Amino acid sequence: MRRKRTLLLCALLSAFALSAWSQDAADSEAVRPSGVSGPIRKAKAVTAKDTDTDDADAESKSARKTNSSKSSHASSHRKRAKAKQDTQDTIPAPTEFTPEGIPKTTAASVIVVDANSGKILYEKNADQTRPAASTQKLLTALIVAESGFLDRPVTVQPTDTMADPVKLNIKAGDTYQRIDLLRALLVKSPNDVARCLARDNAGSIEAFAEGMNRRALQLGAVHSHFVNPNGLPVPGQYSSARDLSLIARAAYANQTIRSIVCLPQLVFRYANGRTRELENTNKLLRRVPYCNGMKTGYTDAAGKCLIASGTRPGRDVIVVVLGDSSSRVWRDASALLSWGLLM
Repeated sequence: MRRKRTLLLCALLSAFALSAWSQDAADSEAVRPSGVSGPIRKAKAVTAKDTDTDDADAESKSARKTNSSKSSHASSHRKRAKAKQDTQDTIPAPTEFTPEGIPKTTAASVIVVDANSGKILYEKNADQTRPAASTQKLLTALIVAESGFLDRPVTVQPTDTMADPVKLNIKAGDTYQRIDLLRALLVKSPNDVARCLARDNAGSIEAFAEGMNRRALQLGAVHSHFVNPNGLPVPGQYSSARDLSLIARAAYANQTIRSIVCLPQLVFRYANGRTRELENTNKLLRRVPYCNGMKTGYTDAAGKCLIASGTRPGRDVIVVVLGDSSSRVWRDASALLSWGLLM
């Protein structure tokens, strides 16, 4: 009887060991990349602390320690808010089309043009004058790029920093190369950088605005008037989808600007040596393979605005979407861009 019990126990232990070994082997084969041998270690979860460089730059060590001790309820609330935002930012396939097969949009003004020939492929309220928000920074960038000498130093003045709410927080007295500020302007859209470049270029914001209006007229943008270089709301400042498409075409033809607006992210080095990774505000760059630029914009008065460019062999297209909503701007722009490239 004792012998039988011992044999039964050994059999059970052997079966358990064999089952565990088989499960480990199955799991290993299921997750191991091809050509990689040896055990697979689980990847470490990437946390907000690991990826959110802006927060890491802004917070002191003591503030981070305080934040880490917040209640689980607050953490859960942030996760729900993040999940909601991620859902809004997704770009589903368009569901509605016009009788002509053009994607329907909720934007107030829209235009789709061939970036090379200027041929208008589609328009809706294209001459309606509206606030352009930060999309007009394309004109600011164009003037700076066309002026040249981008390796020259620029010293920040106190008046350059007066540009809430979106700022890079460059400090008065700090010195940067023009090209570094231009890159930051087109990738992250800081208003203080726009003021710094404008003042450096023309001597004052007012003089630069006059230059913006002159350049706009040269490009045929007759339904626009600019007062500042960053698009912050001010009486008498406006543009239109058609005018912005003309400005965007000129910017697209400028190799310096075109090499910058396609960057998904950029590392900016402050004058004190600190670095910060800037993520491009144009989410289409990371989500739509044929998108290669250009510029976002938003104010309460302007709504969500986006100038997007895309390319495929034999065709380059620019889309301007003004006065859209947060939940639709990315879908509307990507649908129009896809339609314009494939029509």
